[in-house]
Amino acid sequence: MIPLALAAALAGLSGALILPLEPRHGGGYSIAGRAFMLAPLVLTFSSVFASPALAALTVALAIALLARRAHDAFHTECALKVLWVAGAALALSAAGCALMSALTSTTAPREQWAVLGLELEPSTLWRTALPLTLIVGLVLLGAAPFHFWPSDVLQGAFPALAPLAVVALQVAGAGWLSWRLEGVHACPAAAEQSAHVLESVASIGFVAGAATLLVQREPERRVGALAGLNGALLLAALSAGQRLSDSALASQPDAIAAWAAHLALALTGAGILSRFTPAATPEAQTAAVLFRRHPWSAAAGLYAQLSLAGAPGTPGSLVWFMVARDVVRSSPLWLVIALGLAWLAAFATVVRHTVAACGVRTTQPPPEAPVPFSARAALWVCGLTLAADFAGRMLWR
Repeated sequence: MIPLALAAALAGLSGALILPLEPRHGGGYSIAGRAFMLAPLVLTFSSVFASPALAALTVALAIALLARRAHDAFHTECALKVLWVAGAALALSAAGCALMSALTSTTAPREQWAVLGLELEPSTLWRTALPLTLIVGLVLLGAAPFHFWPSDVLQGAFPALAPLAVVALQVAGAGWLSWRLEGVHACPAAAEQSAHVLESVASIGFVAGAATLLVQREPERRVGALAGLNGALLLAALSAGQRLSDSALASQPDAIAAWAAHLALALTGAGILSRFTPAATPEAQTAAVLFRRHPWSAAAGLYAQLSLAGAPGTPGSLVWFMVARDVVRSSPLWLVIALGLAWLAAFATVVRHTVAACGVRTTQPPPEAPVPFSARAALWVCGLTLAADFAGRMLWR
């Protein structure tokens, strides 16, 4: 398993390699300055910190970086959408946390669950507050019905920033949920309710995300839908953890870190590849420039995208399998069916996209303009790291 800190550093390196392709980049000093600005964002997902302050800081940092390009309307629109959805979620969760603190006279979640486990007060108020405290995590993970913002960011923001911002926000959502659910088994009723909430949102995320993925034509939005499915996957893992307690493998801290490491590399590679892939059309077309002039670089990017969808032979398939194993052991049948349908939709869509991107055979020579080396290097960093991760897991199981 690749350490999360290493995966974050490699994802940040891939983003920095794309910076020279940015319009009006301003030369070498400007590129170095912008690469330095990406460093704090990468640090936010170098570990899954169970901290509400870091989640709020990550949201503010992502919004600030997206809003930096004031001359770019798409960047500004992405920043406003993230501000709208994440700001409202933070406000609602803050209200829920305040209510939980008033009921239990403590701000530490572990102590709150222990107090509620004594059943000294009626359960009406804390049962109302519990879902509110989880809203930030549910929204930032990007699962449906909140799956629009990852697609918007990946399509509207520049590829050096967009995947890193989405990964940082999703990992922040995972950290928020880990913080709020710490020690929840001290109150069995709270663990049961949190499992119901997570299962409901995960199932909606799987079904709605799969339906959205099947109709997407823009490659960036397709990658955003896959990111949303990976967010729903973590929700399913956490819901299984509420029912299985310590026997759940996919909800352990190491497993969540492995999920985040895989997401960082796979989403970065798929996000960069999407900028060199044309939109889907009913008619068959010749392959894009990247696929015709640099097929091995395209293959590295496709491997990252296949891994994001959980295709067999990729490290993403191991993540999906681990979660599916816990879900089958603990969750209702409808969640198992939703997870299976989501995986089938993701796999079929990515395979269909791969076939379309490779294009039809032609005798015409490839275009003369090559894809810049920095972009190809970024794809190689993500693709080769994921391939090495899968090979290492198979050899040292």
